[in-house]
Amino acid sequence: MASEIPWEIPEPVSVCEVRPDADTVIALRRHGNPAGPRLVLSHGSGLAIDLYFPFWSLLMDDFDLIIYDLRNHGWNKVGDIKNHNIPSLVRDHNCILAEIDRHYGKKPKIGVFHSVSALVTLVSTSLLAEPGTLTGDSAFSALVLFDPPLCMPGISQAKFDEVTIKTAAMTRRRSRRFESREQFIQLLEFLPVFRNFVPGARELMALTTLRDVAGGEGYELCCPPEYEARIVDYTRVFSPLIDFEDLHCPTKAICADPTLPFSYLPTIDLSDILNVDYDFLPDTTHFLQLEQPEECVATMREFLEQDALIKSL
Repeated sequence: MASEIPWEIPEPVSVCEVRPDADTVIALRRHGNPAGPRLVLSHGSGLAIDLYFPFWSLLMDDFDLIIYDLRNHGWNKVGDIKNHNIPSLVRDHNCILAEIDRHYGKKPKIGVFHSVSALVTLVSTSLLAEPGTLTGDSAFSALVLFDPPLCMPGISQAKFDEVTIKTAAMTRRRSRRFESREQFIQLLEFLPVFRNFVPGARELMALTTLRDVAGGEGYELCCPPEYEARIVDYTRVFSPLIDFEDLHCPTKAICADPTLPFSYLPTIDLSDILNVDYDFLPDTTHFLQLEQPEECVATMREFLEQDALIKSL
């Protein structure tokens, strides 16, 4: 299967371990150009940042990339489910930002986050900020947020809650184990939401979100379905509390096509969208970075260059 994948993820320039608590280890990896402006990147729930290589590979020549998986995802071991929640992810986020400065040297940072990692960054801005620490947007020169899961177009908050409850229930029923990576890929090919992935991205998903079953045969999801569902439950609690007026650095929301299912908007009240530098990519779903990576990078670069953010770093 590996020979069919046009994406070969290079070895990191370096790896650094972050220990936000006694039972959790998160692997920070550095890629790209250490002399360039620094981008900090993470991913959506149930995924892995290596899966986004079709997107961040386009940034390696010009940027210093610091990437990481959320706890219980990707490279990281699975811990206790009781600690898999938005507050824990916010504490991890703040520890990671401090460790980036300590290990790689202080340097202005641009946050580039998708889905739940975008929500975590927004929550850390004000709701769960710790006194005396740089949290949320205060740690960044700019933020680029891809389809943050704040609300869905055309529905009320009550309906959004109903949708997320159903999504969490479906997620818990998802298969955790697979006989082979090929079986997993065949499932992805059957599901419409993964149909517009760039060539090789479904195979890359099998490599980056599955691991060998310990002491057995076959493969299992790096992030178990019940863990992913728990985050869906938390999302509907924290999303309505986000206020883009709280942000104190230039912020861009790049979202999926609002006319398609499973897309998000930055705000329920469309009059508030004036507070958000909002754009969407036509014909994309929630997985826009894996469907139109070049367009995502171009839109992000336009934002950073327009505000002279890259030149100022």
